[in-house]
Amino acid sequence: MLVAATAGYQVRSFDAAASRMGVELVLATDRHHPLDGFRGDGAVQIEFHDEDRAVQAIVDSAAAAPLDAVLAVGDRPALIGALAARALGLRGNPPAAVRVAGHKVKTRMRMRSAGLPTPWFRSIPLDSDNDVLLRRVAYPCVVKPLGMSASRGVMRADTPTELVAASERLRRLLASPETRALRDPANDSFALEEYVPGREVAVEGVVSEGALEVLAISDKPDGGEGPFLEETGYVTPDSLPADARREVVRQVDAAVQALGLMHGPMHAECRLGARGVVVLGVAARPIGGHCSRALRFKGPSRGSNSLEDVLLQHALGRPAADFRLRRDAAAVMMIPVPCAGIHQRVDGLDAARSVPLVEDVVVTVKPGQRLVPWPEGASYPGFIFARGNSPADVFDAARTAHGLLSFQVAQDIAVEADMA
Repeated sequence: MLVAATAGYQVRSFDAAASRMGVELVLATDRHHPLDGFRGDGAVQIEFHDEDRAVQAIVDSAAAAPLDAVLAVGDRPALIGALAARALGLRGNPPAAVRVAGHKVKTRMRMRSAGLPTPWFRSIPLDSDNDVLLRRVAYPCVVKPLGMSASRGVMRADTPTELVAASERLRRLLASPETRALRDPANDSFALEEYVPGREVAVEGVVSEGALEVLAISDKPDGGEGPFLEETGYVTPDSLPADARREVVRQVDAAVQALGLMHGPMHAECRLGARGVVVLGVAARPIGGHCSRALRFKGPSRGSNSLEDVLLQHALGRPAADFRLRRDAAAVMMIPVPCAGIHQRVDGLDAARSVPLVEDVVVTVKPGQRLVPWPEGASYPGFIFARGNSPADVFDAARTAHGLLSFQVAQDIAVEADMA
């Protein structure tokens, strides 16, 4: 069973991987309409905010069609997946560990207790005043939601004035009808923490009986300094010195142990700077969106394996050590939101796709769809993929392709008013 949110891009990728493997994939989701391109029918409909009913629906479904494994895409689905796996007696993460991993302040507390390098942090109630916010602050600092992903709502502040402005902007996002509809208690507060400078990398892996197995480490070549810290791209393989790579793995493994994760996919983000390796967070799920397409693996059989292939195999009992990241370089660039407004069309696609080393340019935004830039935004208009011999060359190719794209966007007064 795959537990996933309606908007999860990876559902189709998992479905394709299951088809290649001859595995029957059952979807548990909060969607209320058919998912185009998904082979399976009879999806189990759940609501992530109602954990007991969601787990019972999965258990009832499994009584009619027994499950061999449960996987999840996304932070809230990961918790439902962990609860369902426990109820069904299947391997998975302890739900308590997934709760901590999906909550930024609880993660910081757990890592600090384990003696890991941790930025200073505080939890700020949504209804607190600025006197509480500005107390005992060192700059630069960062405000961020406790439960959102993809750097949504994350803002850096270098002065008290910037901190007040950023917190007010985050409060509006967390108080918006869209956010409140999620019914996530984590959105009743937000995190205020130290800004950690340095080079940023991402770690993709699986946990097997409590042991971390790293599948890939990716550089984030355009790691931003703020004020908004949206993710812009990943490049593999990383270009870290061997000792730095070992330290990244050591710190991420220590974070996995501190959180108590036991079995399943994981995704971590780290910064490397003057204080060494600081683990910013560990999620009990794989990397999100289309980004997994940049990761390809060699396995026991001929051909190339996707990350979804590897994760399905791991869920069904095959050791992750059977798969190794391909040696060629690959990059994915998340196309930045050009501006707020209503998307009309994108020009230059043929030229962008013709750039040497570019494998594909995928536009996910639809005509008539509203574009919302970060930090309020939550989705990219598309992705650019490149592959070649050099990490620097493939990301340069993605940048070149991006420069050839022109998004035509109509003014949307409602969006501009929301962000004012």
